[in-house]
This record gives sequence, structure tokens and C-alpha cells, in this order.
Amino acid sequence: MMGSVWGSSSIFWELCALRAQVIQFSDHRRCFKSSQLSRKPLGDWSGEMAGDETTSEDVRSSRVIKVVFLALLLDLLGFTLILPLLPSILDHYSQTGDGVYQSLRSVVDWFRGAVGVPMETKYNSVLFGGLIGSLYSLLQFLSSPITGALSDVYGRKPLLLLTTVGLVGSYVLWAFSHSFTIFLLSRVVGGICKGNVSLCTAIVADLPCPKARNKGMAMIGVAFSLGFTLGPLMGAYFALRLKDAEVFYQGPAWLAVLFSLADLLFIFFMLPETLQKDSKGASQSSGIQHSGDLLHPVALFNFTALTRTKNPPSEQKMLNLKALGLVYFTYLFLFSGLEFTLSFLTHQRFQFSSMEQGKMFFFIGITMAVIQGGYARRIKPGHQIQTVSVAIISLIPAFLLIGIAWNLTLLYSGLFLYSFAAAIVVPCLSTQVSGHGSASQKGTVMGILRSLGALARALGPTVASSVYWLAGAELCFIISSTFFIVPLILLSRMRRQKEE
Repeated sequence: MMGSVWGSSSIFWELCALRAQVIQFSDHRRCFKSSQLSRKPLGDWSGEMAGDETTSEDVRSSRVIKVVFLALLLDLLGFTLILPLLPSILDHYSQTGDGVYQSLRSVVDWFRGAVGVPMETKYNSVLFGGLIGSLYSLLQFLSSPITGALSDVYGRKPLLLLTTVGLVGSYVLWAFSHSFTIFLLSRVVGGICKGNVSLCTAIVADLPCPKARNKGMAMIGVAFSLGFTLGPLMGAYFALRLKDAEVFYQGPAWLAVLFSLADLLFIFFMLPETLQKDSKGASQSSGIQHSGDLLHPVALFNFTALTRTKNPPSEQKMLNLKALGLVYFTYLFLFSGLEFTLSFLTHQRFQFSSMEQGKMFFFIGITMAVIQGGYARRIKPGHQIQTVSVAIISLIPAFLLIGIAWNLTLLYSGLFLYSFAAAIVVPCLSTQVSGHGSASQKGTVMGILRSLGALARALGPTVASSVYWLAGAELCFIISSTFFIVPLILLSRMRRQKEE
């Protein structure tokens, strides 16, 4: 009964570290000034004072990064417990005759028939899980910009506590979901309240030095890799072990509640407020009043909400921000779509069981964690665009190898390149975006970028699945891999503009 939905769970993987922003000029001046003053002779009292201040700032930044890492890891462990149980949960509700379940099932059956998906239980489970995952992403698309803008007004910590309380409520609903309607309600509440990722990256963006922000973004990526590797294993384990529960998923559901409560207490007692007091409320009279700019897709792609603030970014900064947002969306749209179809390809071509699917995604997760912890966090400020370009270029042979793979050696060679890109692109883009906007705009920028990523993850799997079953696996991966040229062209234009 404990089937795996590793394919559908992988949709969320690139939810990994998002973006942020800080006043770039003051950041670099502060880091430069501190490094220069710390080199002054020992007899220079002002040099000693500056050195002490720099050391104190470094210690504080390091502490904030550690707290954010642990808080996000607790959040993701609770979030991912459900992923391997989803097929079994759907099978459970299919036997209850729930009207909402039957309505969504008819949508899945229509899509399966339209694109020619074989009538197999595994494929139906992946498609149904993908539908629920797309709903979850669409809710984040709507809520993330608003959550980010509110954090610019009221602070990061209060909003993070509020969203965590909402997640606790969603897991309690899951534990008591004796009908599919209640279960779906729990996913809706969770999707609306899942603002922890963007808020955590806003906290990292508040750090004063670009080097610290780069390290923080990479550590957020490590938290994602570990969470999406360990969480599903724990969910499957507790579902099998706690046989006394009324239904098999109650054990993991209550464990998710415990993780979220622990996260709530940890945030309350350990996390400092990183948004400066003079920055709070600066956007209250602008961004919040124009809430339509936080919901309309065109306005989101144009980051229109920022232009209505008291101190909007320069025209060149806005052009760069729009280009980065488009690169982010295009990358995740292509990546999440091909990632979703991996379950189809490995089952169809290699007859992977649920256990073998789990091993494959475990390999991906561990590889990403090693790369993020060992390499990504050491990328020097100013080198992010070049590194992202290299990572996206590696995706072209990665998906070509996966698409034509006739043995496991070729498949895992492609998956290694795939893991390298997945570990690099989003953290580096996040760090790059952190140089745009003022202190009172960072939450808004992060929320908008998070929203664009959620929209990409909602649409990508649907489009890629259609191409996969209509054109075939090889053609799907070959065609999609060539489209990664689009974000490469956008990044190339940005580099040329910077040189000019």
C-alpha cells in the first residue's frame, strides 16, 4: 500500500533557495570599509573599533544563517513527510466515494485520455499527484507576493510565525482528514501559508555583506536537499511502523504537526528580527495599497509593485530584475516539466519500481547537498551569472543523456549533471537578485520571484507531460533541452549590458 510518488514530489525540489535583495552600494561599501579599516596599524584605535564591529557583524550573520537553516529544515521535514504516501492516500479516498475526489479524478482521466497516457495505476497516481502539486503551486503563486510585501511592513519574524501557525493548522487538518474534502482543504491551507521559503531568503537578504548572503542562499539549498531526501523516508517509515493508528497516514501527519510546532518555538526563541526598524512600514503606503500589482501575472513579470514605492530602483536595475525574473521562470518551467516526466521515463524504459525511484531521487538529493554545501556557498560575489550560465549549459547534455539513455550508466551520468545544475542555478540567481532594491523592498521582490517560480512549477509539468505522451520520451527531452538556450541568451544579454 505504501507506493511512492517520488516523481510528483520532485516537482517541489527546485523550490530550493529563492531570492532576496539589499542596497548593493551600501553593502559593498560596508564590506570594503570594514576590510580596509581592519588592516590599519594596531595603534590606530579607530581601526581596532572597525575590526571589532566587523567581527561582531560576521558572528551575527553566521548565527542568523544557522538559525534559518535549522528552521527551514524543520519546516521541510514536516512538508515532505506526505510525499511518498500520496498514492496510497489517493487510493484510500478512491474507496470512500467522495464527490470532490471523483470530480478531480474525472479531470485526470480527461487529461490522460487527451494525451494518450496508458491506463496504469502508477501513471494515474503520478498524474493525480501532479494535479494536487499544481494546485499547491498556484496557491503559492497567489500568496507569495502578498506575504513578502507584508513582511516589508511588519517584519520578517512576525510573518514567519504567522505562516508557521498556518502550517500547523494544515497538518492538524490532515491528521483528521477522514474525507478527501478535508484532505484537500489541508493542502489548500498549506499552499496559502507556505511562505517560509521566501521569508527565509528575505532574512538572508537582510545580511549586510554579499559574501554572507551567498553563503546563506547556498545553505538554504542544502536545507532543501536534506529535507526532500530525509522527509519522504521518515514519512514512509512512520506510516509502516505506527500500525495502531486509525488510518496509515495519521502517524506521519502528527509527526508533521510536531515538526511544525518545534519550528514555531525555535523561530520564536532563536530568530532575531533582521529588518531594520527604520525600514518597517516604508512600503505600507505604496506596495500594499496597489495589491493588484501583486496578483496580476503581467505586473509580476514586470515587478510593477516596486515602481510604486517611495524609492524605486533605477531603470537599469529594473531591466536587470525583469531579465532575472524571466530567466528564473523559464528555467523552472523547463526544469520542473522534465523533472516530472522522469517518473514516466524510468518506469516505462527501465521498469523502475517505487523503491528504485526512491533510490534515484535519493542519489539526486545527496549529490545536490554535497555540491551546495561544498561548492555553491563558496562562489564569489559577482560570479553568479557566469556560474548560472555554466550550470544551465550542463543541463543540455544532461537531459539529452537522460532522453536517449538505454542503460543505467547513461541515465545516472545525465542525473549527475542534472543534480549539479539543480544545486547551482536557483541559489545563484537568488544571490544575484539580492543586489536589487532597498531594504524596505526585499520582501516584495522575493515574494514576486517566488510567485514566478510557483507559476512555472504549476505549468511546466502539464506541458511536459503532454509533449512526452504525444511526441515520445526521446523527442520530449531533446526538444526541451534545446529550449534552455532561451535563458542562456537572456543571461548573455545581461553580461553584455553590464560590460557596456
